Amino acid sequence: MIADLNAEKHYSLFEDIQGLIIASAQAALGIHLLRAAGLVTGGTAGLALIISYLTGWSFSLVFFVINIPFYGFAYWARGAAFCLKSLTTVTLVSLLAEALKPLFAVGSIHPGISAVMFGVSAGVGLLGLFRHSGSLGGVSIVAVILQDKFGFKAGWTQLAHDLVLFAVALWILPIDRVLWSLLGAVILNFVIAFNHRRDWYIVT
Repeated sequence: MIADLNAEKHYSLFEDIQGLIIASAQAALGIHLLRAAGLVTGGTAGLALIISYLTGWSFSLVFFVINIPFYGFAYWARGAAFCLKSLTTVTLVSLLAEALKPLFAVGSIHPGISAVMFGVSAGVGLLGLFRHSGSLGGVSIVAVILQDKFGFKAGWTQLAHDLVLFAVALWILPIDRVLWSLLGAVILNFVIAFNHRRDWYIVT
């Protein structure tokens, strides 16, 4: 019997698990490099970094807690699978980012290199999460839902939100750090905007 080439294909459970773990590790690495240079980013990750800089609280704990309200929206908009995967990946990124602090100490890094490598690493990580129906919570949940339902590119949604967050960051961080941070956010969002296309692949 000839297989139906037009039949919808999905990732297996194992493919989903390994994809989410790898993408989460990639995103955590980007955040670790960003944090090493004292930079920020957009979305809930950027908000968590700003709070951690101001209070000394753990980034990972803050990042996990502020994402909690968005899981209800994820469940309402795309169902239990997307909600569970978002919760799983936010937890993974939180744990991995914290684990990298003692295991991958960055003594010195130029903020420009930090920004570029963050944008590429976290952008690729987010692409992997989107491909496997995961997210980094918060704005990324809203961004991928807007793209799926209305065709508005996820990268543009995140970039618009990030501009607001960086305007706030100007009040608490040196302007050079904010400008380098903006470069990283722009690179990340361009990576997503030009590479995240649901019509190129099927996610579960």
